[in-house]
Amino acid sequence: MIKRMLALCFCFFASFLFSQDIYSELRKKYWGYEENDGRAFVYLNQYIKKAKSEKNYPELFQGYKDAILFSKEQKIQYSDSAISAAKKSGNNDLIGDSYLGKGAIYYFNHRKFQSALNEYLTAYEYLKDSKNDFLKYQNLYHIGVVKSYLGYYDEALQIFKECIAYFETNAKGDFHENLIYNNKKGYLNSLHQAIICYQALGKFDEVQKLLELAEESTPKTKDFSLENSYFKKSLGVLNFSKKNYKEAILEFNQSLPGLLKVNDFTWASYVYFYKGKSYTNLGDKQLGVENYKKVDSIFNKHQFILPELRSNYEELINYYKKQNNSENELYYTNQLLKVDSIISSDFKYLSTRIYKDYDTKQLLEVKENLEKTNTLGIGLLVICGIVIILLGFMMFYRNRKQKQIQQKYEELLVKIEDEKLSDSVAVNEPLKFDESKNVKLDQNIVEKLLKDISAFEANEGFLERGLTLKKLAEHFKTNTSYLSQVINEYKGSNFSVYINVLRINYATQKIYHEKEWRKYSIEHVASASGFSNRQSFSNIFLEINGIRPVDFIKKESRS
Repeated sequence: MIKRMLALCFCFFASFLFSQDIYSELRKKYWGYEENDGRAFVYLNQYIKKAKSEKNYPELFQGYKDAILFSKEQKIQYSDSAISAAKKSGNNDLIGDSYLGKGAIYYFNHRKFQSALNEYLTAYEYLKDSKNDFLKYQNLYHIGVVKSYLGYYDEALQIFKECIAYFETNAKGDFHENLIYNNKKGYLNSLHQAIICYQALGKFDEVQKLLELAEESTPKTKDFSLENSYFKKSLGVLNFSKKNYKEAILEFNQSLPGLLKVNDFTWASYVYFYKGKSYTNLGDKQLGVENYKKVDSIFNKHQFILPELRSNYEELINYYKKQNNSENELYYTNQLLKVDSIISSDFKYLSTRIYKDYDTKQLLEVKENLEKTNTLGIGLLVICGIVIILLGFMMFYRNRKQKQIQQKYEELLVKIEDEKLSDSVAVNEPLKFDESKNVKLDQNIVEKLLKDISAFEANEGFLERGLTLKKLAEHFKTNTSYLSQVINEYKGSNFSVYINVLRINYATQKIYHEKEWRKYSIEHVASASGFSNRQSFSNIFLEINGIRPVDFIKKESRS
C-alpha cells in the first residue's frame, strides 16, 4: 500500500515538473521576438491553450500577460483576460499585477490618464499588503507619473527617488536574470521621470547629474533602445534650456526613431514641439511651424497633449496672425480651446481621485499603523489623528482652492479668446441707434453720443484716473442725464460699472498678451489701468474675472 502511494506521488510530481518544463520551453520560443511581433502567437496560443485545459490559472495569467506584449491591436482585450485568470487564481499579487498591466496600457498606448488611474488605484488595493516589493514599487511609480502630469512635481519627485533607490538595489546582485532586467527597466524609467520633474522645476544642474548617470547606466542594446531615446530627448531639452539650439535639434533627431517605433506619440509630440521652438529661435520660422503642425496632427489623432505643449498653439496663432492668414489663425484658436477643454477635464478628474483615493488613504493607513504599533500611547495617537485630519483638511482646502483658481483661470482664457474672436469680427464697427432701446431722446443726440462713446473706448479714455460721469459728459458736450441714459441702455450697466469693466478688460488683455506686464507689481498694474488703489482693483478684477490678478499673473507667468 505504501509503495503504491509513493509511486502515485512520484507520478504526480514528475507530471507537474514535466508540465512546468513545457511552459518554460514554450516561453523560451516566443520570448526572443520584439514587442508587437505577432509571430510570437504561434507558441503563445499553445501556451494559453494548455493552461486553459489544465485550469492552471497562474500560468494562464502569465500567458495573457505575455500576449499583451506581443499583440498590436488587442492589448486591452488580453488585459481583461489576464484580470479574469488572476481572479480565478485567488492570488492578490496576480490580481494587482493584472490591474497594473491594464493601467499601463491605458497610459502608454492610449494616454488615457483617467482610465489608467482607475486601474492603478484598483491595483493599489490588492497590493498594499503584498510581500512583493517589485509590484508595489511598480504601482507607486505609475502613481508618481500621474502626479507629475498634474504638475505636483515635488510630490512626484519624492516618489521617483524612492523608486530609483529600490530598483537600483535590485538591478544588480545574485538575482534571476529576468528580475535584474525588470528592475533595470524600472530604475531607468524612474530616472527619466525624475529628470522630467527637475526640468519642470528649472533645476538643470540636477538634470545634468541624472543624465550623466543615465549615460553610464543604460545598456546600448535594442532591449533598452526606448530608454536611450528618452534620455536623448531629455538631453535635447537641456541643450534647449542652455540655448544650444543646434545641439538640441541633433539630440531630438536621434530620439525620434525609437519613440516612433513604439508609437510613443506623447513624447514624440514633445520632441516636435521643442524642435519647432529650436528652429524658431534659430530664425527658421518655417521649419518651426512644420514641427508645430506635427504636434497638432498627433493631437488630432489621439486627442491627448501634455499641458506643457499648450503654447504650441500660441506659436501657430501668432505666426498666422503675422501672416494675415485669418483662416489658419481661427483654426488654431479653435484647436487651442479643444486642448484647454481636454486638459481641464483630465485635471479635474485626476486631481480629485489622487486626493480622495490615494493621498487620503495613505494618511489613514499611517494612522492605522500608528494605532497598531503603540496601543499604550493613546495621547500620542490622538495628537497624530488630529494632525492627520488637519493635514487632510489642509490638503483638501489647498486642492479645492487650486482647482477653483485653475477652473476660473481656464474660464477666463476661454473668455479672452471669445472676446478676441468677437473683436476680430466687430473691428471698427461703431454702436448703432436701436429703436427698441428705452431712451427718450432725439435720434440725432443718441447717435452722436454713441459715436463719442466708441471713440472714447478706442482711445482708451477710460484709463484717466478720477474720471466721473460729469467729466465725461462735459467732454462729450452733453449733460449727465443724457449720457447716463445711453450708457445704461446700450452698455447694460451704470457709469461706474461700465468704466470698471473697460479698465479690468484692458488690464486682463495686457497681462495675457504682454510679458512685461506680468513683471509689474499689482499697484503698478492698478495704476496703469486707471484705478486709484490696489485693493479696489483686486476686488473688482475678482468680481469680473472670478480670479484675483495676482493668481492670474502667476498662471500666465508659468504658461
